[in-house]
Amino acid sequence: MEERLHSLQAAEGAIERVGLGAVADRTVTTLSHGERRQLEIAVCLATQPSVLLLDEPLAGIGADESGRMLALLEQLKPGHAILLVEHDMDAVFRVADRITVMVNGRVIASDTPDEVRSNAEVQRAYLGDGH
Repeated sequence: MEERLHSLQAAEGAIERVGLGAVADRTVTTLSHGERRQLEIAVCLATQPSVLLLDEPLAGIGADESGRMLALLEQLKPGHAILLVEHDMDAVFRVADRITVMVNGRVIASDTPDEVRSNAEVQRAYLGDGH
């Protein structure tokens, strides 16, 4: 019984932490795609991990939900190592301390966001001339 109570408290705490407290009583099928992505992170957080492995957490979500997800990732950074696979480079530059860029399975750059942003090969492959 005590273990079940502990698990319930961990789940409730994780739901609050990702910003879903106001919708905690709703079924998953009624949540938006972005809220479901937040819930996926809450499920991970309930296990108290030290590392989060996130594969394209921004895929398929709108600008407002992306902003909430990025804010959540920034909030989680101090307590968790985060390995993020993401194609939204602006988002990556916002949250990453170190970036490794790959093209066709080959690393073309691995450095700080500023260094990666100014890397000519990265610019050609992903960023275009606007960055």
